[in-house]
Amino acid sequence: MSYPTYLAEGERVGLRPFRTADGPEFTARVHESRALHRPWLFPPATIQEYEPYAARLAQEADGRRAGFLVCERNSGAIAGFVNVNDIVRGAFRCGTLGYGAFAHAAGRGLLGEGLDLVIGHAFAADGLDLHRLEANIQPANTSSSALVRGRGFRLEGLSPDFLHVDGAWRDHERWAITAEMPRPGARHRTG
Repeated sequence: MSYPTYLAEGERVGLRPFRTADGPEFTARVHESRALHRPWLFPPATIQEYEPYAARLAQEADGRRAGFLVCERNSGAIAGFVNVNDIVRGAFRCGTLGYGAFAHAAGRGLLGEGLDLVIGHAFAADGLDLHRLEANIQPANTSSSALVRGRGFRLEGLSPDFLHVDGAWRDHERWAITAEMPRPGARHRTG
């Protein structure tokens, strides 16, 4: 079986852009992962929601976001996704991360490996050329906090009523990493 060329590869995962053709697999994974994602995450669950979402992330036409599917290298199966949103250029050169593992891949370290690859791409001069990445995480989402802490992010504070999630304004911890900070597990190969 032939799999798409990856933008970057780790030991077990590769990164590739979102494609319209991934809609059936992506939305099936969202349905399988509902218990894992709730109440933190609400990725597109139908083809009608997925198509414009994927088109926005795949194009990066406005330069404000970039999206990556994290795929298992041995099978090509989608293990999760990492998006760099709200990219600001100029003196700030910062983006905000959004991410999620799918249930079949959860707890196997695949999303962490994929996140390492995205961070490397985000900071690379031939990638997104950013200086800073942020992750905003609800305090009770300990799995997500552990994921970014393991990548070298530092906790910078708490923002009350920061994001509207699941029908209410939720507090979020602000985690960040800059290009100069040490990053455990930062090995990868570019595609």
